[in-house]
Amino acid sequence: MSAPRDPAWQGEVAAGRRTVLPAILAVVPLGLALGVLVVQSGLHWWWAPVLAAVVFAGSMEFLLVGLLAAAAPLCQIALSTLLVNFRHVFYALTFPLQQVKGRWWKAYSTFALTDESYALTANPASSGWSRTRIITIQAGFHLGWVTAVTVGAALGTLIPPQVVGLDFAVTALFLVLGMEAYKVKRSLPAPALALGCALVAALISRQNMLLIAFALFIVALVVSYWVRDRRENA
Repeated sequence: MSAPRDPAWQGEVAAGRRTVLPAILAVVPLGLALGVLVVQSGLHWWWAPVLAAVVFAGSMEFLLVGLLAAAAPLCQIALSTLLVNFRHVFYALTFPLQQVKGRWWKAYSTFALTDESYALTANPASSGWSRTRIITIQAGFHLGWVTAVTVGAALGTLIPPQVVGLDFAVTALFLVLGMEAYKVKRSLPAPALALGCALVAALISRQNMLLIAFALFIVALVVSYWVRDRRENA
């Protein structure tokens, strides 16, 4: 990066901070909930900042807490991670990674590519953003998430074990996101398809419901798009 005293560098850092601040504030409640959940799941408090800093994938972290608490096999954790975070492969297609010069900066930017950082850069103007601004956005969100989760773990030691339901926080988040997406798209088939896959997965195996439902939904989406493409080109 340029020297810290460079006005242009300072301007890019300030622009990145302004861009990422609303996203940091939005995920604070979720981070607090994750930190509390880590402690209430029987894991040591230091697992919270470790998961937040190293895994850095909100929905997967919630799932991983349960898997770690249940001493799930490594293969199940790996498969769950693949299915839950597979969407990130498509993020890379439009994320302005070409603006991030330098091998190590590019490696960190790839690691820190979350839903939030993608949403903040998913606009035509980001193609002209500097490495400094993009890294400031990603690193700022990374730091904010780790801080929120760590504070949540500290608070978790003060919350009585009778308080339950924090593991539903990420489910509630995706329910809200799903409802908002439906308001925009007004498309019923996709939610109905997802619900059908979940019900079928529950009938097949309750213990592996999430993995089976993800796999069924991916296959169903691929088939539906293939059928629609065949009909349009017929």
